[in-house]
Amino acid sequence: EEAQTLRRLAERGLALAGSEGGASILDLHSGALSMGKQFVNIYRYFGERLKDVFTQEDFQLYRDVRGRIQEVIAQTFGLDPALMYLTKPTFFSRINSTAAKTQHDEYWHPHIDKVTYGSFDYTSLLYLSDYGSDFTGGRFVFMDQNGNRTVEPRTGRVSFFSSGSENLHRVEKVMWGTRYAITVSFTCDPAHAISDPALP
Repeated sequence: EEAQTLRRLAERGLALAGSEGGASILDLHSGALSMGKQFVNIYRYFGERLKDVFTQEDFQLYRDVRGRIQEVIAQTFGLDPALMYLTKPTFFSRINSTAAKTQHDEYWHPHIDKVTYGSFDYTSLLYLSDYGSDFTGGRFVFMDQNGNRTVEPRTGRVSFFSSGSENLHRVEKVMWGTRYAITVSFTCDPAHAISDPALP
């Protein structure tokens, strides 16, 4: 139910604009929203109109879910959750089969999060749609010399991992439908910490 509520939040936010290519993002922390071939800041661009799009309850749910994900990662990796910090970018994504128009639309390349986003120590994904019924393709693939491991997105499923070279990964191209997820990232360096988002 919470994942469905977060998906509706993502749908409303991403309906404000969106990429011309197949991958759009909405970052409630920085305000970044894909618009055509660039990004705009929703807080500056849409201002007061956002009160018709998002509620305080939406942001509270986002914070609550983020906190629970942080607790589980800390417990799994034997960390003190108070020494883990939210870091950027943390964002909603909407991916469909539209052809890429910019490098930001090319989500399918193998990468290491710590290399791509220097502040990441732990990466998590909360899936907001279902592989096979909402979309095909779009599975998350950990690439390993001994054989790949694949995560099939399901609404409410959380996948998390350390962000270093031990977890080279990619996302398959979405073939049809729309894949929604939230990437929530954490750092152990307080210098790279960001605050939870809040409606202005």
